[in-house]
Amino acid sequence: MNLYRRYFDLVAAGRKTVEVRVQYPSLRDLTAGRYLRFACGQDECLVRVVRVARYTSFEEMLDAEGPARVDPDASREEQLSSIRGIYGPEKEALGVLAIEIERVAA
Repeated sequence: MNLYRRYFDLVAAGRKTVEVRVQYPSLRDLTAGRYLRFACGQDECLVRVVRVARYTSFEEMLDAEGPARVDPDASREEQLSSIRGIYGPEKEALGVLAIEIERVAA
């Protein structure tokens, strides 16, 4: 899975513990215990899925998960704007995934 540099660095440092995605068909069966490899350019980071929660909107997800777990360096409003800049309303309508992750030592 590709990540923007800002989010990749947070995951690699263990500071971002919830990754946000929409429920694309390829992610609908994602479950705890699976491993994901995040990439940004040539850099890669392996994580283990701890939990997957499903929400109807980004707002609901941020309220339930807490903004600091998604991006510890941005306010809730900044995060909502950034996420909606990545995923338009038609993507949000698919459903929102909050994927709790933990960094796996290389």
